[in-house]
Amino acid sequence: MSWSIRIGKFLGIDIYLHFTFILLLGFIGLSYWLQTREIASALAGIGFFAALFTCILLHEYGHALAARKFGIQTRDITLLPIGGLARLERMPKKPMQEFWVALAGPAVNVVIATLLFAYLYLTDQLADPEQLSLTSGSFLTRIALVNVFIVAFNLLPAFPMDGGRVLRSLLATRMEYTQATAVAARLGQFLAILFAFIGLFWNPFLVFIALFVWIGAAQEFEMAKFNSALGGRPMQQMMITDFHALLPSDPLSKAADLVVAGFQQEFPVIDENGSLVGLLTRSDLIAALASKGASVQVSEVMRREFEKADANELVESVMAKLGKRQSESLPVLENGRLIGILTAENMSEFIMIQNALRSSRENQPVST
Repeated sequence: MSWSIRIGKFLGIDIYLHFTFILLLGFIGLSYWLQTREIASALAGIGFFAALFTCILLHEYGHALAARKFGIQTRDITLLPIGGLARLERMPKKPMQEFWVALAGPAVNVVIATLLFAYLYLTDQLADPEQLSLTSGSFLTRIALVNVFIVAFNLLPAFPMDGGRVLRSLLATRMEYTQATAVAARLGQFLAILFAFIGLFWNPFLVFIALFVWIGAAQEFEMAKFNSALGGRPMQQMMITDFHALLPSDPLSKAADLVVAGFQQEFPVIDENGSLVGLLTRSDLIAALASKGASVQVSEVMRREFEKADANELVESVMAKLGKRQSESLPVLENGRLIGILTAENMSEFIMIQNALRSSRENQPVST
């Protein structure tokens, strides 16, 4: 994710801090310091929120490790001011797999809260229930309560919270996946309207949550339609077969002319035998034209290490490759020979056509 700083790697998963998260910590430290004019108070405030987001990080690892049990890898985990984000390579295909992956995150917070409350009880530090508060009390008491709040908030039956995915997975055991997503998304947007209405009269922060839920529900439904349109289709159905390839000895001027003519933005590079040996990306082409000129050979600029796709791969498995690359296209090979290229643009166009055809079929009158 852009504007993020990599802080480490644990259990094979990269961990990132978003730049705004760092600003939030600074703001929290300054706020505490302005109240007391004591460095210790500022450090205590930062420490509490650091502990809070450690719990959120463990929550995301719950999702990631549960997904790994089903053969789904996690690209990375990013900590944001509004929470954490574990980017899975793909969503589970079976409803009950999604059910367990979604519940794994809140389950981690249940364990943390249970252990903390048990420790506080055994050490006679647990306050009366009426005195429990997120803003007062001991450090461990507040962290325990925060984990309870994380569980309650995440189990709301609305996207993008875990509760929305739990609801969708249960509905998907009885109806088509896209339809289940539509039902869960509508419920989420209804809750968003409710949050916004209550927020206007009680707490304006609920209006922000309402916007977050509304957008998340809409995005989840669009993604479900996207995946449904792919429907286990092989690469041959949506790759571009009418494309231009370059030779390593071609000058960059040839690629520039093709870009200006509107043929394509990126170019596979093949040798005299037709074997794929490189990829010339749009960004590399522009940078080289500016620094080296148009007469430079493609071989000096092309990338020699890049992602490829096999013609027999399903599109769902290729999406992760296309999403994590810095270029806009993916060469498609069959028995080692280049037969096409796949871009996010032509994939989106394929999806739109499939959705239009589906709508046409659904709107046709049923003959009797």
